Amino acid sequence: MGQKAGWAPHRREVYKIAKNDGPRINREINVRTCRLIGVDGSQLGLFGLSDALRIANEQHLDLVEIAPNAEPPVCKVMDYRKYKYEQDRKAKAARKKQVKVEVKEMKFRPKIDVGDYTTKKNHVMRFLKKGARVKITIMFRGREMAHPEQGRMVLDRLAEDLKPYATVEQQPKMEGRNMHMLVAPIKGAFDEKGTKDNEKSEKEK
Repeated sequence: MGQKAGWAPHRREVYKIAKNDGPRINREINVRTCRLIGVDGSQLGLFGLSDALRIANEQHLDLVEIAPNAEPPVCKVMDYRKYKYEQDRKAKAARKKQVKVEVKEMKFRPKIDVGDYTTKKNHVMRFLKKGARVKITIMFRGREMAHPEQGRMVLDRLAEDLKPYATVEQQPKMEGRNMHMLVAPIKGAFDEKGTKDNEKSEKEK
């Protein structure tokens, strides 16, 4: 009785570790029989767990339970440490390929003057050149709320000025006291044209 009582908690602990860290391997596997796959991917047939472990041990490899819900469960002979390393390497490479697109914001007023408009437009251009999407916000105050078309005119003008470099991802939309529009850079638009435009802007300052 003492041996049985001591074994039960150990099994639960092993299962908990396997569940959190990946598939069960070697002595963590607690099935009677399994369908065994060789290290080369060949189907070896049905084996008792002890025989499957022996085959893996003879090759100085691991027995890994790759399909625990199959009937019977499927196990494979492999170098688990090498397999885990390859999986982690692939996951890391996949994360590097994921491009995190930053969203910047630029705020305008509906009655903005030419100088401020040009300055803010240049800021938007710089954000776009760096690959960021830009949320354009028109802020209305007091009686300006009665004339939302003035804010729409600013957004339409900006969308037209940015047309060679950006597309409008989200059309102008009123939210509370603000009107928003989202623009995204056109791939390759700044390769040559953007550089010349920035040089021209710097000379005009």
